[in-house]
Amino acid sequence: MLDLTEEVTGKRELTGFSENVIFDEEITFYLRPLHEMVLNGVCDFGKEENLLLLISTLIQKYGQPSECCIPPCRQVFQTRVILQIISAALLGLPPACTVTYSLTRKVGSMENKKLAGHLAALLTIIIWGTTFISTKILLKDFQPVEILFFRFVMGFLVLCIVCPHRLKNVDIRQELTFAAAGLCGICLYYLLENIALTFTMASNVGVIISIAPFFTAILAHLFMKSEEKLRVNFLIGFVVAMVGIVLISFNGSVLELNPMGDLLAVIAAFVWACYSILTRKISSFGYPVILTTQRTFFYGILFMIPTLFFFNFKLELTRFANMTYLLNILYLGLGASALCFVTWNFAVKWLGAVKTSVYIYMVPVITVITSVLILREQVTIISGIGTVLTLIGLFLSESRLKVKGGK
Repeated sequence: MLDLTEEVTGKRELTGFSENVIFDEEITFYLRPLHEMVLNGVCDFGKEENLLLLISTLIQKYGQPSECCIPPCRQVFQTRVILQIISAALLGLPPACTVTYSLTRKVGSMENKKLAGHLAALLTIIIWGTTFISTKILLKDFQPVEILFFRFVMGFLVLCIVCPHRLKNVDIRQELTFAAAGLCGICLYYLLENIALTFTMASNVGVIISIAPFFTAILAHLFMKSEEKLRVNFLIGFVVAMVGIVLISFNGSVLELNPMGDLLAVIAAFVWACYSILTRKISSFGYPVILTTQRTFFYGILFMIPTLFFFNFKLELTRFANMTYLLNILYLGLGASALCFVTWNFAVKWLGAVKTSVYIYMVPVITVITSVLILREQVTIISGIGTVLTLIGLFLSESRLKVKGGK
């Protein structure tokens, strides 16, 4: 809200408001488009809707209405409205059906949005956890950087077709944030991960990348006051999940350290954490998720192009005449890139960077399940124990369990 206040008044201060309200990004999410509508003289229902949602949010979060004020049909309605909230948020459409209900205090409630965020994060991880199959097939004739470039270009084009609109009234600070997100999440992360794989074992990279949620929590604690504070159960969950991931990744094999590759994997995990924080910041701008993802893809591809000359990149689109290659790159481009980055950014918007990043623990678990169902690989006792521990770690990190004696 301080950014918005500075734009309106020229002063970066809000006297009379508590820190909780000032740094509440959800309130900013409704205030910014409302401010722009007023400046542009917009006189449609969108202005009234944003105002109603803003008032509803303020009442729900800071007015603390009693439970007896909530209609008995709340749970039924919340279940039905989740998909409407998701589609409205992704497409930037006004969720008109939820506005009337907000007047009874429960429309578009954070409970609905958080459940939708968890579902979006879970869907993302399920797809990302199965991409290794498509990548493995494509690596027969494609270099890693070629797969990376083709999938994100395809993803960008799909997002442009799905939502052929441009972001308006973007200032230089926001533009730089989009550019930084594209550099971190689209370009650097995947390049560092691919280069790391050439120096060290895939199992090492899989384990090291999984520390990204820890880096995210540290960065959020340092730079984002709107994020929840670090809790003991998050740290316990992190340790338990990492033990599980180690068991899944090595599965009885000997650990071999490769300093260069392992260091690159650590940097990749840190870069992804930076992307998560930047995505959280972008969500406060109040723009539709598809458009923000589209802009992030644009910058990611832009930064990626110069690197292609260092990896002997070959265009050779004739390779996609092979239907197997075509279907697998479509899966990576449409599913793992276009759809998943939108749903991931949507999850970050409603859950926060830390809670969403914890779902990364699930990737090795999904990989094990996929290997069994599709590749018919056998599950060992060690990988089974690792899967259970990883899920327990995820639960602990996401839970709100209080430690005795804590506040």
